[in-house]
Amino acid sequence: MDKPSTGQPVVASRSLLNSSAMVSVMTMLSRVMGLVRDVVIARLIGAGGYADAFFVAFKIPQFLRRLFAEGAFAQAFVPVLSEYRQRYEAEGNVAAVKGLINAVCGVLGGTLFMLVGLVVLAAPVVTAVFAPGFIDQPEKFAITQQMLRITFPYLLLISLTGFAGAILNSYDRFVVPAFTPVLLNLSLIGFALFATPLFSQPVYALAWAVLFAGVLQWLFQLPFLAQIDRMPKPKWDLEHAGVRKILLLMVPAIFGVSVSQINLLLDTVLASFLPTGSVSWLYYSDRLAELPLGVFGIAIATVILPGLSRLQLQNVAGEGGAANDHSAARFKATLNWALRCITAVAMPATAALIVLAAPILFTLFQYQAMTPEDVLMSTHSLRAYALGLLAFMAIKVLATGFYAQQDMKTPVRIGIIAMVSNMVLNLIFVLILHHYWQLGHVGLALATSLSAALNAWLLFRGLSANKLLCNDHLGSTHLNSTHSSNNDSTTTKSSLLTSDYWRLLVQVMAAMAAMVIVLIAIQPEPSFWAAASWVSRCYQLLLLCIAGFFVYLITLLLLGVRPHQFKSPAAS
Repeated sequence: MDKPSTGQPVVASRSLLNSSAMVSVMTMLSRVMGLVRDVVIARLIGAGGYADAFFVAFKIPQFLRRLFAEGAFAQAFVPVLSEYRQRYEAEGNVAAVKGLINAVCGVLGGTLFMLVGLVVLAAPVVTAVFAPGFIDQPEKFAITQQMLRITFPYLLLISLTGFAGAILNSYDRFVVPAFTPVLLNLSLIGFALFATPLFSQPVYALAWAVLFAGVLQWLFQLPFLAQIDRMPKPKWDLEHAGVRKILLLMVPAIFGVSVSQINLLLDTVLASFLPTGSVSWLYYSDRLAELPLGVFGIAIATVILPGLSRLQLQNVAGEGGAANDHSAARFKATLNWALRCITAVAMPATAALIVLAAPILFTLFQYQAMTPEDVLMSTHSLRAYALGLLAFMAIKVLATGFYAQQDMKTPVRIGIIAMVSNMVLNLIFVLILHHYWQLGHVGLALATSLSAALNAWLLFRGLSANKLLCNDHLGSTHLNSTHSSNNDSTTTKSSLLTSDYWRLLVQVMAAMAAMVIVLIAIQPEPSFWAAASWVSRCYQLLLLCIAGFFVYLITLLLLGVRPHQFKSPAAS
């Protein structure tokens, strides 16, 4: 067998920090448009029965999207595509890479086409499985299954979009895939504003908007695939070696990468038994919690995966010695850079979401169909979701370390533990909080956050035990190819408990505390947010966000944190 070429650069010419910044900007645009979308939806349908029905019909294909698009599929496909590029492109055998792309496109598209047809025919059964609490509410159940038939084909289209995005990411074209979700938000906003008069129930306009967005996103990426001469020509070929390898990697990855989504879906199932509005309260709060997750956590994980895959291949293909040490050291340094970045972002974001939960929700969603009571209920679940923000980000980054090595089994084992814990915690928290305070939906959010923390800790421990985190200092970006032999008994311990990382953690916590004190001191009375005009709410919320940001930043600088501490390995 031909040895993978090692002549390819280890990292993209562009630094990880710059690539992450560009992806973050595009993702920020998408998330901002997503907030606008949710504001429009809240004004249109609020948090009642119709809203619950739409969110369930939308969540089902969105959940499976995490499996067949940017989730499990991408984590299995990108390392294999990187392997083919290393092995064949450097030798000028582009046809082998195109053959892999064509076969994967054919198998993925054909499989999903059959799945979509099956679900459309069996929509009542699928609705009963995912929202069993709706069965006793005939009108809500009927509307949900009708909209599911409209929204579910979106899965095929968004999965093909994710497939195209994975190819572009592998060729270090990160911006286009990061921008593409904006089109979904624009579609929903446009249909909500202009197409609702065409339907007897406005909520149906949203369902058709989802389907239209799927078509739009897929078509949008095709010209960019043509630019790099990687336009797929679908071919059903289950015997293709690359396809078989992706399937083998994808089966465990489906569970490992989707644990958080499975947990959220379980939340939806249980929420269907709770008072009307619970599904919607969870949706609005989850959307806000996912804003920093998408902008920073997913962006960083997306950027580092192709580079980590190349580094791992170079390490495996090397002859040993300094070259291997260098690749291994860069692999570790990249993971640790990502951990430092998410720590510095997630912790203040968590504090801000907890302190400013009510101001944010009142400002964004308290209009017309969305009542103050709905906002207050969403506030409680947002605070519970916010507690798990660091864990949600860490899962995205840490799991990438395993996927780059084509190790899908470890995240699966960890995912099973996390999901079981989530189910147990769901039952405990929901029963207690619903029985005593009618806050069962908060129990669902809290259980999701705690199980995510367990998931992240086990992933972190696994990487450290396998010596895949830096052996010198967790907070260092410098590469040291001469440190720590495998016989060093202190390696694992030091990778878990390094002074540099703990120093950064203490500095971040101190800056976060200063930010919280200022935010509490300067924000208006709680009654202000329900009574004030939208302009006044926006003005006060903007002032709070600006004040919190600068207090956090200035405090970090005063404590000795400097930008060079977050310099990416690629730029070192």
